[in-house]
Amino acid sequence: MKRRTGWFSQIAPGILLAATGVGAGDILTTSLAGSEVGLVLIWAVVAGALLKFTLSEGIARWQLATGLTLLEGWALRLGAWIRWLFLSYLLLYSLSTGSALVSACGVAGTGFLMLGDAQSSRLVWGVLHSAAGLALAWRGSFRLFEAVMAALAGLMFFTVILTAVAVVPDPRSLAAGLLPSIPETGSSWVLAVLGGVGGTVTLLSYGYWIREEGRAGVEAVRTCRLDLALGNGMTAVFGIGALIIGSRLELEGQGAVLASQLADQLAQVVGPWGRWLFLAGFWGAVFSSLLGVWQSIPYLFANFVTLSRRSTTPAPELRRTPAYRLWLLLIATVPLLGLVRPVREIQLAYGIVASLFLPLLALTLLVLNNRRAWIGAELRTPWPANLVLVAALILYSVLGVVEISELLP
Repeated sequence: MKRRTGWFSQIAPGILLAATGVGAGDILTTSLAGSEVGLVLIWAVVAGALLKFTLSEGIARWQLATGLTLLEGWALRLGAWIRWLFLSYLLLYSLSTGSALVSACGVAGTGFLMLGDAQSSRLVWGVLHSAAGLALAWRGSFRLFEAVMAALAGLMFFTVILTAVAVVPDPRSLAAGLLPSIPETGSSWVLAVLGGVGGTVTLLSYGYWIREEGRAGVEAVRTCRLDLALGNGMTAVFGIGALIIGSRLELEGQGAVLASQLADQLAQVVGPWGRWLFLAGFWGAVFSSLLGVWQSIPYLFANFVTLSRRSTTPAPELRRTPAYRLWLLLIATVPLLGLVRPVREIQLAYGIVASLFLPLLALTLLVLNNRRAWIGAELRTPWPANLVLVAALILYSVLGVVEISELLP
């Protein structure tokens, strides 16, 4: 495939990853952490972004060195068993994440305009957002998808930053928050903030997006590192902004209640415009996540199908396969059934399923990217990155256990 040129093509995949990875849960969790412990966890936001950069850079480096997506690498190097295991996980992830995203979009839409009672409004807005995502992924070009996602990323980024500046953070607290420390209330908030910016299965989407851009070969590694640095830098700044906002408010609760609390309290702190500014950023974050997941997760199922036929297919061609469109229809429709369930139950399912993936990703990158015969000497993982991957493996394993134990009754 011909490589696309132009400055936007050089940074677009990183922006797509940032826009898809930051969702309602990240905003609310990080804001609640700021309300509970202040700005002492700024360092955790930065560390989480660094871990996410290391994971996504490892995915890109594997693909550019071998010409295989990570899913193809798993199947061809680790055995067919992991492909079938991942398919089972992908189904659970698609249904739970789809439900969480349409619910969050329903909450965001209701914040702007209530349509009937709260439950009915969340349902209607959730269906409308899912339909819009389906239409864009089904009919729209990749360039259109990039443009819409960039606009939504800009909206969520600048509204959160403007709101954070408006609440007038304390410069000394900002500086002190860069020094690693554990809050007096314990380590749970550290794990929550680190997990909030860590990413999920959507990290695998980066490999398909760089294929859409025509990136291939070792010469493209530098470009990927630059755009991933930009995307994860945006994620870190966004997370710090959410911490700042929360640090000026007294919050409690979860889900739709917490989102409403944030908007209402911001109106008291900075004026009525603060409510609408936050709601705009919240909507941009959740809708960009929905669009990113609707467009990217079907790549994985389509890639699974091509592997079953012992072949690989370029990303643009994957988007035109029946398998891609089948999974797109599934993720855009079946999760709508979850809208009749309480927000808490949807978050429970999403939290459990999402927490299981990152340890597997860190472990397999340690295996695949350190085999000289597979990846070559030039792109073999350097020891500092291996240390970060080991830290990510330990951290996300602990985080998964903690999250599951806290969410289960």
